[in-house]
Amino acid sequence: MNKRKVFNDPVYGFINIPSELIFDIIEHPYVQRLRRIRQMGLADFVYPGALHTRFNHALGSMHLMQNTIDSLRNKGQEISDDECEALLIAILLHDVGHAPFSHALEFTLLKISHEEMSRLIMQRLEQELGGNLTLAYQIFTNQYERKFFHQLVSSQLDIDRLDYLKRDCFYTGVSEGEIGADRIIKMLDVRNDQVVVEEKGIYSIENFLNARRLMYWQVYLHKASVSAEKMLVAIIQRAQQLLAAGAKVSASDCLQLFLEKQVALNDIKQDEEYLEYYMALDDNDIWCAIKSWQHHSDRVLSTLSRMLLQRKLFRIRLFNEALSQEEVEQLQQWVQQEMKLNSDEIFYFLYYGEVSNAAYVVEDQKINILTKEGKIFDVVEASDLPHLKAMSRIVKKHYVCWPKDLSPQLINNLFYNLSKSS
Repeated sequence: MNKRKVFNDPVYGFINIPSELIFDIIEHPYVQRLRRIRQMGLADFVYPGALHTRFNHALGSMHLMQNTIDSLRNKGQEISDDECEALLIAILLHDVGHAPFSHALEFTLLKISHEEMSRLIMQRLEQELGGNLTLAYQIFTNQYERKFFHQLVSSQLDIDRLDYLKRDCFYTGVSEGEIGADRIIKMLDVRNDQVVVEEKGIYSIENFLNARRLMYWQVYLHKASVSAEKMLVAIIQRAQQLLAAGAKVSASDCLQLFLEKQVALNDIKQDEEYLEYYMALDDNDIWCAIKSWQHHSDRVLSTLSRMLLQRKLFRIRLFNEALSQEEVEQLQQWVQQEMKLNSDEIFYFLYYGEVSNAAYVVEDQKINILTKEGKIFDVVEASDLPHLKAMSRIVKKHYVCWPKDLSPQLINNLFYNLSKSS
């Protein structure tokens, strides 16, 4: 069988499968499942073109990693064929553990991060396929002796970010998020087992950080996206609550399991069946359930399901300052009275929380700039842009969501002073 296949990617053009082992990994049901998980959750509620999947992202990341390896080799960095294949496998599988709708339902169906799930899945694939998966796992978990390999997979300037920014920008049509991924890759090098960026690439890095900040506010944390995701989480939580109370809530077998039981990491490690159920779960299970739940006898579950299906999203308002407990309680009383809700139902129709945007975290692994004199500086120190330092601060905004068909008059009165100061 010919395993030297080619994918035609709309972002990069032709993507080659470089080895038979990587072909077998891509063909595995665990990876094929990524075709059924949206890369950007419910972002298509705002940007209709944002329908690409985790599978697209995995292939694109592998392609950029191959380009990065080729560039580093051309600069004299020794990377063996085994290391090359392991790097490609590590980036190909870096998101294989994502739950349905990617980040939207993380920690809702399963109290385990997608990174932990990816590690478990890589271990399972290692048992089934062997090859360089052992080395790929070491790179992914930062156990391999050459630490810069892990930086290429996971850091503040990794291949994962280069692909998702370029890809998400392409599919949403948000031109402000455009980055020069190819130029950044050409500017990468290695010093003292650390990834560095040549000094002449600093403007591309400045654009990368600025694009990332803009994409978070304009796309990933868009108000309508936040509202839709909070509604989705509330629907799942209501279904879980009803099942816990003994009510009947229909769902596929794999979804039913995670609605009825809070599966922990040890559960999956001790019983392989949990992993198989998780790897059978994708976006389709959630949508099919929600389509069924819109007719459920429970008013909360049916109302929220119907609203999400019809894109009747909650109104959302952002504030620079946290709301007081008194203001939150006033809102709860207002929504409860307007909708004639029980005390345990109000929390499904009023959401209060915060979102944060950190384009560059100085305390985290730094982006190092290599000067022509051979000195290494953090990008904030090396840049002549004063606003780059400001971007290294974590910016938080607080939000409140409530049904759009309720009159906004009271909330306008409640938050007039707060909005004025914001």
